Amino acid sequence: MFNQLIAENRVLFAEKFASWQEAVAAAAEPLVRDGAIDASYIDAMIDSILTHGPYIVIAPNVAMPHAQGGNSGVHQTAISFMRVKEPVAFSDSPEHAAQLLFVLASIDSENHLQMLQALVEAISEEGFLEALATVESIDELNRLLKN
Repeated sequence: MFNQLIAENRVLFAEKFASWQEAVAAAAEPLVRDGAIDASYIDAMIDSILTHGPYIVIAPNVAMPHAQGGNSGVHQTAISFMRVKEPVAFSDSPEHAAQLLFVLASIDSENHLQMLQALVEAISEEGFLEALATVESIDELNRLLKN
């Protein structure tokens, strides 16, 4: 199910980032590149995190940057994925650090909820997130998904 949600051209692998803002922008770049979102959506995600805090860290080591569904910078409902070797700190608390970033962009609230539910189902298999945190290439990701 994971590979049905996230296309290979929307998957990134990185070493580390100087700030969470840089990480969010990098994780969203594939969506900008293929026209799913405008760069303004990246700004909206960053503003939302600055306003509401690290609410996007939804589980240990997992962050889902997004802005309100129906944001004007979104042209299609889409997800990108980035695995960062060195965890990204979204606050001073260790519980707000994540290596796995799933950028969510949706054209409206209904699509946002459906996409979120599908993503949660895809990643909820026991041990999947731990294994995902260790992949370093598309080939490794594909091998993980086949198992």
